Amino acid sequence: MTTGNVLKKEKEMSKILFNAVQNGQQALSEYESKRIVAGANVPITREAMVHSRQEAVDQAVKIGFPVVLKGSSPTLTHKTEMGMVRVNLKNEQDVARAYDELMDKGIHLDGILIQEMVKGNREFVIGLTRDPQFGPCVMFGIGGIFTEALKDVSFRVAPLADDDAREMIHEIRAVKLLDAFRGENAVDEDVLVKALVGIGELGMTHDEIAEIDINPLIVTEGKPVAVDALVILETHRA
Repeated sequence: MTTGNVLKKEKEMSKILFNAVQNGQQALSEYESKRIVAGANVPITREAMVHSRQEAVDQAVKIGFPVVLKGSSPTLTHKTEMGMVRVNLKNEQDVARAYDELMDKGIHLDGILIQEMVKGNREFVIGLTRDPQFGPCVMFGIGGIFTEALKDVSFRVAPLADDDAREMIHEIRAVKLLDAFRGENAVDEDVLVKALVGIGELGMTHDEIAEIDINPLIVTEGKPVAVDALVILETHRA
């Protein structure tokens, strides 16, 4: 990545965070959160924010079916529990119907997020927290619905070197999931390393970020992709 692109991404991230703090937001929307983590070398889904049924259909065709639709708002941190997610939409009619269903929920939204549907048998999580003593700490582990149940995670204090990140990856108990699995390629560890180092740098650079939760990070054809992300702001952390 060129210096110009790096500066452009940093400017975009700083603008998103500044506006969110000025608006008194407790968190960023998924769309905003993904812009932030993408700037830290975390691969994200192909997606677009839309504001009309026709725009949703057009973007779905552009992205390619199947797609996922989600309600988007900084206050909507539990989208699935609130019925604000529609998955495996296979055609234009599905998208139009799902768009109307989400808009009819009566919840104030910034728009509707439409994204590619990523499928894979392995899910990981990357996170950032701020320890009162050590400052920003990066987390890696098993993601999806098993994050809380298994608690198979590793931590490092930021900033991270590449070797730190690689050690983290290999510290989880289910490390064999990184290898070739059920006919799928081994996980591209270099991508994970860049993401972990990038999230650590993000925590060091932006004090306004309290927490980051990237879950799930789904592995498809060996490549990790962030399907969801949430950034909590420091000034509003409970």
